[in-house]
Amino acid sequence: MRVYIPATIAMLSELVEAGELHARSGTGFALTPALRESYATGSSEELEYAALLEAARASLRLISAEVDGYDRRVVISAEVSEVTPRPDLDNAVVRLAGPVPITAIAAVHVDSEDAEAAVRAAAKAVDAADLGDPDAEFTLGDAEDHELAWYAPQELPFLLELM
Repeated sequence: MRVYIPATIAMLSELVEAGELHARSGTGFALTPALRESYATGSSEELEYAALLEAARASLRLISAEVDGYDRRVVISAEVSEVTPRPDLDNAVVRLAGPVPITAIAAVHVDSEDAEAAVRAAAKAVDAADLGDPDAEFTLGDAEDHELAWYAPQELPFLLELM
C-alpha cells in the first residue's frame, strides 16, 4: 500500500543516515477504505492526493513541535505492506508496523524555499485551524497553496546538502 508519512527536514537527515524512517507515533496516511467511502466521487489518484495533503498538514504539526531551522513541509511516499487503518483518528490515518527502510521509499515531497514564510505561519496556526478558527484555516490555506516538489530517494543526499 502506498503510504504518505509526514516528516521534517531533520527526519530526512535521519533517514539518509540510518537507512530507515521512524514515523512519529508510527502514523502515516493512505487511501484506506474509509477515505474512499468518505468521498462521493474521485479517482484513486485524486484520493491518493487527498491522503498526501493530509500528511502535509500533519507535517505542519511536526514543524511546530520541532525546531530544526527549516520551515518546509515534508511528505515521504513509501510502499508499506504492514499497516493498520485508524478510522478512529481520521479516514486516511494508518498505523505503521515499524520503521520504513529506505528501499521502500518511492518519493519525497518537500516545500521549496519560497514557501517557508507561509509554512512557518501555518505551523503556528494549525491547532487553531483544527479547532475551527477561520483565520487560522485561511493561514493554512496560504501554505497549502504551495505545491510540494517531488524528489527521488537517490536525490536525498544532494537535496540535504543544498539546504
